[in-house]
Amino acid sequence: MKDYDWIFIQLLPSVGFILALVLLSHILKQRRSPTSTIAWLMAVIFIPYIGVPLYILFGGRKIAKKMATKRMLAPSSRVQHADQGLEHQLASLVYRGGFPPTRRNRVRLLLSGEDAFHEMMRLIENAEHAVYVATFILGKGPTGRLIVETLARKASQGIKVYLLLDALGSVKINRGFLTPLHQAGGKSAFFMPMFNWPFRGRANLRNHRKMVIVDRKTAIVGGMNLAHQYMGPQRTEDRWHDISMHITGPAADQAFEIFRSDWEFAAGENLPNLGSPVSKEDVTATTALQFMASGPDVENDALREALMISLFRAHQRVWIVTPYFVPDDLLLESLCMAAQRGVDLRLIMPERSNHRLADWAREGYLSQLQESGAGIYFYQPRMLHAKALIIDDRVALTGSANMDMRSLLLNYEVGLCIYSPEMILQLEAWMHDLMTASRQREPHQNRTLTLIEGVSRLFAPLL
Repeated sequence: MKDYDWIFIQLLPSVGFILALVLLSHILKQRRSPTSTIAWLMAVIFIPYIGVPLYILFGGRKIAKKMATKRMLAPSSRVQHADQGLEHQLASLVYRGGFPPTRRNRVRLLLSGEDAFHEMMRLIENAEHAVYVATFILGKGPTGRLIVETLARKASQGIKVYLLLDALGSVKINRGFLTPLHQAGGKSAFFMPMFNWPFRGRANLRNHRKMVIVDRKTAIVGGMNLAHQYMGPQRTEDRWHDISMHITGPAADQAFEIFRSDWEFAAGENLPNLGSPVSKEDVTATTALQFMASGPDVENDALREALMISLFRAHQRVWIVTPYFVPDDLLLESLCMAAQRGVDLRLIMPERSNHRLADWAREGYLSQLQESGAGIYFYQPRMLHAKALIIDDRVALTGSANMDMRSLLLNYEVGLCIYSPEMILQLEAWMHDLMTASRQREPHQNRTLTLIEGVSRLFAPLL
């Protein structure tokens, strides 16, 4: 035996054991759901060589020390400033994380990646003061290059350009790819770099918000990333089905406030007020909108809490479109109770998503929903990446958040609440089209599949 073999035989296992004990203590102290706690405990205890490094990278939930440097968004005191006459309708959503609802807005539904791409490019081309772009993924393909080139051209014309990328989602993007933008005077920043010491779970807290804001007057928000799979100038067969919202009015300035907080945290510099929001006195615009943010920079889990409160208050229907469905226990129970008391609960999702593990994990939850009376629709033509929700005929919610624990309990997300009968009818018609192109999930009694569903559910919180 060599002199240094004792390091591998005695020292490393001892260090690993001590580290595992420390992590177990940390897991138990975290404010997690029981399912999430059990999943991480099992991973660290039974597969420590995988579970320990995964927890170090991805296990952190809300990092108090790190996040103390980020300005908190939408304190609950803002609720009292909601427009009179809307408060009784918004009580379920004007909550922690909710900005005040504003009436004088216009909103338009962008039903394809081509529409969203062309509208975004038009807005950027017509910018007079500043362009603010936040995305989880910036692709290195033709779509990403066109966007960077357009932003660089506007920056060379004296327009202030700010591009905020998530460090994990856009991990393939290097400074060289952004050189045209930087040389033209534009700025970029990466949100929460993963490999800055100490790790402390930073890789788990991703900025999943997607927004393009121009002059604080107009914005495009939704779930589309800036990559070929999501959008582009021409239609392609492999493009995912997704939607975005084009908004004009004071609500766009709420999106700017969210971007400002994210930029100042990631870039370490103040963001000046360039341009001015559309006047709230524009009587020709009548749509009531409200932005909601969720994440470590918002008190508690705002989107999840607002969603559950709305589920308890729903009377006629709850229609949900989501690419992934891995809810926590409390949200699942809220959905089941809504279905059990006669609410028309429908869930529309892709037949096969781009994450096979998430597809396996969802099955147990879907079975429980079906047993409660919900309708499950599997969209078949292609990957469905859209996120949308209709509650009764009074409110719709779109944005960046998926119906899973990662979006609702970990990531930085943004939601747009729409209080417009006209827009709700448009979303309803769109959802009908999705259901027409879907097959309904058939309940099964296969014991083997039931066992697989149960095992997958145990580890679902780690996805």
